[in-house]
Amino acid sequence: MQRLCRRWPWFGRVMRIQNRYSELNGNYLAAAVTLAGFLSLFPLLLVAFAALGFLSHGRLDLAGDIIARLGLTGDAAQFVTDLIAQTEKSRQVASALGVAGLLWSGLGLVAAVQYALNTAWQVKGDGWKDKLTGLLWLAGAGILFAGSFAVTAAANVLPGYLAPVGILLGLGLDTGAWLWTFRILTHRDLHWRSYLPGAIVGAAGLGVLKAIGGIYVPRLVASASALYGSFAVIFAMLAWLLFFGRLVVYAAVTNVVAWEEQHGTVTVELPVPKVPGEVPVQATRAGEGLTAPA
Repeated sequence: MQRLCRRWPWFGRVMRIQNRYSELNGNYLAAAVTLAGFLSLFPLLLVAFAALGFLSHGRLDLAGDIIARLGLTGDAAQFVTDLIAQTEKSRQVASALGVAGLLWSGLGLVAAVQYALNTAWQVKGDGWKDKLTGLLWLAGAGILFAGSFAVTAAANVLPGYLAPVGILLGLGLDTGAWLWTFRILTHRDLHWRSYLPGAIVGAAGLGVLKAIGGIYVPRLVASASALYGSFAVIFAMLAWLLFFGRLVVYAAVTNVVAWEEQHGTVTVELPVPKVPGEVPVQATRAGEGLTAPA
């Protein structure tokens, strides 16, 4: 493995990124982002239900159109029908509660992402100031990510010869969104260029996740809805968010590894609990002490 790393520098960086991800317990950081993202879906659904209520009011069969497009059957189809009927009755209340809840839980998602980024850089957050930073990030990221998803959707209906233009534009917006995320949420005052490697990784990974979400997930839901009902939708969302959480951590680690390759590292003392019969000899990036017998 070491010979391969010396022969192919790009492979060596990939292995360093993977090792750092494991050292920081990246899967647990990603799980925190996944949980926060999943919880933020509920107020988001309130807003979506309110929008459905206004859209379906006066339309003959909006539920039928949604069921046909997603290929739902059985309990899942009945769930959508009942849901849209209910949103028409409570669309104004859902809208008010949804906006307030989305803002609150959205900050929870921002806090989880911010914690993952700061952990990768081994820095501490800034308390209540992070809440204000989160509001600023939500405003910019909402516009950039919404534009990115809109471009992705438009690319599906563009003529074939214009598809590359849509893909490049979507990647450009995604890269800008990731740069905005790293620059605003990371408690490191570095130049934009310092976050470019992770932004490129994040944009490429998000492009793959959007393609999976737009092509594979609807087919998965359609094939599983007859057996699992509405749970199939929940499982699909959780799986998508799980990969997104890992993408956030990998992109942040990519920035840190690239920075250290250019600027080096420093060594600091780390207090660990004193245990008789053990001698601390090293500590991981996550603060875990490695000991040897006394």
